[in-house]
Amino acid sequence: MPSDPASARVWEVAATVTDPEIPVLTIEDLGVLRSVEIGDDGAVRVQLTPTYSGCPALDAMRDDVLLALTHAGYDDVRVDLVLAPAWTTDWMSEAGKEKLRTYGIQAPTGSAAARPAGPVRVQLAVKCPRCDSLNTRELARFGSTSCKALYECRDCLEPFDYFKVL
Repeated sequence: MPSDPASARVWEVAATVTDPEIPVLTIEDLGVLRSVEIGDDGAVRVQLTPTYSGCPALDAMRDDVLLALTHAGYDDVRVDLVLAPAWTTDWMSEAGKEKLRTYGIQAPTGSAAARPAGPVRVQLAVKCPRCDSLNTRELARFGSTSCKALYECRDCLEPFDYFKVL
């Protein structure tokens, strides 16, 4: 969050925008909200980094940020999409990860920065967000969105999404 009060207020307004695919998360929780800036002329610039460059929710997020800031009284608002550095699940807040789990989606575990370079294929134990069992299995590498995989708990028999580490 910016340190100057005017930019901090813009950040607070933009941070209320929720992800259209996972409405319990804000774009701040996801780490998609990267920066805000107010120019000398009062123009507001917001930068978003999508979870995927082809994320279908990106247009909705951009429009929702524009709408939130316009409703808050900012007249000149521009939302830029920034692809570098690429988004990583390391940017998700701990509060956001807890919101995911409560919503029924297992949050990413581990750190993307800690992964070694190159392919490493290991079986991942993903904890069920409903019963906390590690007796789960991947049903599909891609779930309801490309950033999630579909898992099933073998103990409580419930299917659930797992937000992948990226």
